[in-house]
Amino acid sequence: MTYRTLVRRLRDGSILRVWHGVYAQTPPTTVDRLAGLDLMTGRRIVACVHTAAELHGFATEDDGRVHILDPGLRLRPSEKLMVHQRIGAPLEKVSGRLVTTPAWTAVELARTVRRPRALGVLDAVLHARRTTPAELVAAIDEQKGRRGIVKVRELVEYADPRSESPLESEARLVFIDGGLPRPELQYEVLDRCGQLWRADFAWPEAMVVAEYDSMQWHASPLALRHDRMKTARLQECGWTVVPIVVDDVRHQPLDLVARIAGHLERGQLAG
Repeated sequence: MTYRTLVRRLRDGSILRVWHGVYAQTPPTTVDRLAGLDLMTGRRIVACVHTAAELHGFATEDDGRVHILDPGLRLRPSEKLMVHQRIGAPLEKVSGRLVTTPAWTAVELARTVRRPRALGVLDAVLHARRTTPAELVAAIDEQKGRRGIVKVRELVEYADPRSESPLESEARLVFIDGGLPRPELQYEVLDRCGQLWRADFAWPEAMVVAEYDSMQWHASPLALRHDRMKTARLQECGWTVVPIVVDDVRHQPLDLVARIAGHLERGQLAG
């Protein structure tokens, strides 16, 4: 097509600019954006950090950019692209493309985010069954001395594949920092009607469960009815149910710890 036609189609949205000289007729996926970089540079691009985590299936953080290893060309970082210097990073293929390995990726990503989110990254890579605790420890040793690695080394012992969301990981870290006994995760309770329920966090000895209530997943009438029935059924079985919202975790962690500690103490006395 002519340049004028290209400009017109860009203006009307029938063609989208992916990179300089690279265009698409539909919104590009991450895989498409990487393929576009291949075309633009004439090199096979290697994904890392956020982008590698997405390709491995355990993305918890997204800054909107494609993260790649330096292909040896002058590529300037932008609002859409971040180029990293990571000589010696271990690689493996995912759907035919080289990316940094899951353990290395998780450790590198965890180093760059806040401590509560870092635990979420470590939990997520284990939950996705993309690596093992031993491989995470080995990756930590390989990245020894880099910024944030002390934080990751401390957190790796708490990483748990049973955690199902980053906010559950944040809440669990509040419990750990607050000195609470470590809860059981995704604990199953059979109610008096024979129905099986799963609680986010449970302290079975004290008959206390804590449930993280996310407005994103619990705002519909059907979800609200499910949550109320779940709470009622658990209470009928003698469980104390403690609801948790994001403000409890991020803005009032000491109050949350005190509230749960009180329930645990009463539950243990009653037992």
